[in-house]
Amino acid sequence: MSFAGISTFLGFMKGFNILLAFLFGFFTCLAQQEAELDATEFYGEKFKITSLSDKSEVMSQFASLPVSDSLKLQFKTKVKEVCKVKGCWMIVELPEGEQAMVRFKDYGFFMPADILEKEVVLNGMAFVEEMSVGDQQHYAKDGGKTPEEIAKITAPKRTYSFEASGVIVPN
Repeated sequence: MSFAGISTFLGFMKGFNILLAFLFGFFTCLAQQEAELDATEFYGEKFKITSLSDKSEVMSQFASLPVSDSLKLQFKTKVKEVCKVKGCWMIVELPEGEQAMVRFKDYGFFMPADILEKEVVLNGMAFVEEMSVGDQQHYAKDGGKTPEEIAKITAPKRTYSFEASGVIVPN
């Protein structure tokens, strides 16, 4: 083999090695993006984010709802409290210092207790209800409130509520 032939062959190999390094890097990036998508946890029904309402819009929609009416919503919010017994409800943050009680459709799923202060995306039905004293006391007990705090609950309360059919917890 002549020097020109060896030189051509080595040039080809150099180009081939560069191509291999590029493809390796490209597929590594793809695998990493896929792993990040897999790191998102779904609870309940899986859903696509289609019309994410912002928090101030959610608050105005909640405030304008009459008791017993409902509205389909998707919104992102922060978890403030989770049922300590088995994760069967959570309280999430709304604007203006308000909060919403989230329960899960047909008690079909529960949330982990370690998601306090995490952002979640909720999909389901928003509604306003008049929560009885008994229900308030039950949720306070599940939330770990003291007997003294529970005893202070003496009147029904208008509450913002949400029945989630699905929840996304991004990691």
